[in-house]
Amino acid sequence: MTTLERRLGVPDAVVLGLGAMLGAGVFVVLAPAAAQAGSGPGLLAALVVAGFVAYCNATSSARLAARYPESGGTYVYGRERLGGFAGFLAGWGFVVGKTASCAAMALTIGAYLWPGQARLVAVVAVLALTAVNLGGVAKTARTTRVLVLLTLLVLATVVAAGVGPAVPDLDRVAAGGTAGGYGTLTAAGLLFFAFAGYARIATLGEEVRDPGRTIRIAIPVALAGVLGIYLTLAVVSLAVLGPDRLAGSVAPLADVARAAELPGLVWTIRVGAGIAVTGVLLALLAGLARTVLAMARRRDLPAVLGAVHPRRRVPHRAELAVAVVVLVLVSLGDLRDAIGFSSFTVLVYYAITNASALTLRREAGGARRWPQAVAVTGLAGCLLLAATLPVSSVVAGAGVLAAGALGYAARAFLTAQRSPERR
Repeated sequence: MTTLERRLGVPDAVVLGLGAMLGAGVFVVLAPAAAQAGSGPGLLAALVVAGFVAYCNATSSARLAARYPESGGTYVYGRERLGGFAGFLAGWGFVVGKTASCAAMALTIGAYLWPGQARLVAVVAVLALTAVNLGGVAKTARTTRVLVLLTLLVLATVVAAGVGPAVPDLDRVAAGGTAGGYGTLTAAGLLFFAFAGYARIATLGEEVRDPGRTIRIAIPVALAGVLGIYLTLAVVSLAVLGPDRLAGSVAPLADVARAAELPGLVWTIRVGAGIAVTGVLLALLAGLARTVLAMARRRDLPAVLGAVHPRRRVPHRAELAVAVVVLVLVSLGDLRDAIGFSSFTVLVYYAITNASALTLRREAGGARRWPQAVAVTGLAGCLLLAATLPVSSVVAGAGVLAAGALGYAARAFLTAQRSPERR
């Protein structure tokens, strides 16, 4: 079996994690989360809750990735630690949720860069980024590095605009109605979508050098950096727009520039948003293809998708299959509700991550270096945030996971029925 090549170090892994996270939360999730939180303090609290749960998940992911340094992330961990069904459920939830998320990100690129031809731009983006990923993981890392740098420059411009002529009012940060603890948890569940990108680092476990050290360092570094950026932007947006206007905004960071009476920045921010989401989509496509590769290797998806290109050492068939499905979803219609759906399935995915990490307690060094309370907290946090998401997201996510589970059970039953004949 041809394997992937270990080319990535700590800086590359951090950049890929930043590229996967930066953009979605800032340009897509902040406004609906503000609407659910109901106030400035509620939104900031939701960000902290989402970041804390993500930290717990990152800790569990790092432990497991060091133990199983191969592509697939929690799909592999669940199979190895909890059994085939848990692994399948994690992989199925990740593939379905992230495929919808890829389509939503592609449409977001189109909406920002060319609103009148959003679908066309989305199709071109998916094709171009698939070509980049087919060129090899090192090329993906280099491209992501450029996109992250440009994104940071644009976000810094937004912050500068917000604290400049707009004269932000810090009283607005504390303003707004009260949605209560439930609203804050719902907002946190939506905001978790913005932190889930660190999984890209773990799913690239077969392509990083010294995975035990690289993944353990890269995940928390990328996560801490993104949390700091999100909190800064949330405070600036609340101070300039106030919670009510932020909640109703379609493009909140562009509205910050308008409030600052700097109309020339509006299109700069639109282009910056397109660049940022392009970075998210690039990393999402790469991580998703590697999970498909891992599932195909174990026959949970068609085995033909388990091939690795002999020269470029990338899962080329999985990359192409993912691109085709995303293009179909992009063409079907509006996927704005994909954020809640994706958050639900990814929270279930990380619940399985934490449950898998709990089984490491008796392994050498596990309990000393990584307190089991972190995995317990992460598991409880994932289940709580998933349960408090909007009802439509919970119903849709649970239905898709149940359909996958039924398919798994049917296949297991048919395999058992055929076994005596083979003997």
